[in-house]
Amino acid sequence: MAARYHKDGLVRSLQSDQGDEDRIVLNLLNSVESDGSQSQRHLAAELGIALGLVNAYLKRCVRKGLLKVSQAPARRYAYYLTPNGFTEKSRLTVEYLSSSFAFFRQAKADFAKVFETAKNRNFQNIILCGKSDLAEVAILSAVESGISILAVIEEKSESSSFVGKRVISSSDEVDFPFDALVITDVRNARETYDVAVKLYGSHRVLAPQLLGLNKPTTRDVAR
Repeated sequence: MAARYHKDGLVRSLQSDQGDEDRIVLNLLNSVESDGSQSQRHLAAELGIALGLVNAYLKRCVRKGLLKVSQAPARRYAYYLTPNGFTEKSRLTVEYLSSSFAFFRQAKADFAKVFETAKNRNFQNIILCGKSDLAEVAILSAVESGISILAVIEEKSESSSFVGKRVISSSDEVDFPFDALVITDVRNARETYDVAVKLYGSHRVLAPQLLGLNKPTTRDVAR
């Protein structure tokens, strides 16, 4: 019994540590997006962590391809979010919010705008790209907006339905007419969006604001 308690306690501890790391990375990415020229000392004060920890996390984010760094005046450095950085920030934001009512409220508001845009473009029949909590909110919101969700695209899905909607493994299996796609993929939002735009054009691809896909990418490259 004691051994099991120790194991369960260790698992909870590891999960807590991972949650703390994700929170720091999310806050760091948000701060850099807001102002990438801030000093590390300023970032440490803003995030409430040690200066050395800020340096370590910045280096880790650069290695992972989430941030790009360039020389700035006064012997300082400026950091910029890469496309991967925007995607990771969106993923962490959704995961952070998904455990609270704030997520549902924000996602619901986002999809109300998405479906309003769809109707303004005379889009009625929609396919979702990505089986996730966002997709579930989209399906619920579509009913209120009078939008029809025809299916959900999800690669390697083990189920054939999701919240009462058909699940298909790729766009190649779409054998019925539809008007537009809405991105609900959380983990690979940017990649899914880019592929969809190439296949169907940007006019027919929509996404909730939570995913951050409408952010400018000119800052991804150091200037």
